Amino acid sequence: MVHYDDGWYFPALKRYPETTFGGEFPLEANYKSPYIRELLAAKDAWVLWAPIPFSYQSINYDLKVPAPAPPSADNLLGTDDQGRDVLARVIYGFRVSVLFALTLTILSSIIGVIAGALQGFYGGWVDLAGQRFLEIWSGLPVLYLLIILASFVQPNFWWLLGIMLLFSWMSLVDVVRAEFLRGRNLEYVRAARALGMQNGAIMFRHILPNAMVSTMTFMPFILTGAIGTLTALDFLGFGLPPGAPSLGELVAQGKSNLQAPWLGISAFAVLAIMLSLLVFIGESARDAFDPRK
Repeated sequence: MVHYDDGWYFPALKRYPETTFGGEFPLEANYKSPYIRELLAAKDAWVLWAPIPFSYQSINYDLKVPAPAPPSADNLLGTDDQGRDVLARVIYGFRVSVLFALTLTILSSIIGVIAGALQGFYGGWVDLAGQRFLEIWSGLPVLYLLIILASFVQPNFWWLLGIMLLFSWMSLVDVVRAEFLRGRNLEYVRAARALGMQNGAIMFRHILPNAMVSTMTFMPFILTGAIGTLTALDFLGFGLPPGAPSLGELVAQGKSNLQAPWLGISAFAVLAIMLSLLVFIGESARDAFDPRK
């Protein structure tokens, strides 16, 4: 929040050009810039900052040592090699990783459940053709293909999501297929057929709810795989565009700047904690839904 020349401005909700505060260019105002600070001070303006007054792309112009700077009172986890706050980039990178993994998991689960349901319910040539396709598709070197596809264009969030979706949907097919193969011969399914219900209604109203228990236990592991793959691609330079907040990009910076261990340690700690918690959640869900316990 900015109070300037008897007016109130809310940069968190709206982007203001620096001409609003007496600047010369119609570019978005950088409130950490010494030039903007001088303009605000000339009008006795004041700024109310968030607890972490940095975005993932904000550059600290007041560093007392060359970047990457070690942790300090202003930058609790230090800065990267461009003077950007590591804590802010870790927070934004965590958000991007979780959002990417959740979106990929939901879309992969939808496609995998539909494919597995069709194979298991109809069987016969549908199941045979589906299984042969899965054997061929799953035998492809996924990481190498992702790198090759990502090298043709500069991938963004959605483009990278679409590329990874080509291969991530297969993880649930076998589980759902097995549940539908077992469920299609149960008594309540035969009763539904005798009542004249359509195949689609039988599949998604009667068999699918009983198959979702085993499906749900695999979702945390799909999340961990998506986060790990995104981190690997970002580390290799084939992931999100340059400048985007990414845990893999921070790990790559740590490798390039061994004299600044806070870069790699920060990203590695967040990844280790996040992936460990997801694995624990998956194991707990599997134990909770296991009928033998």
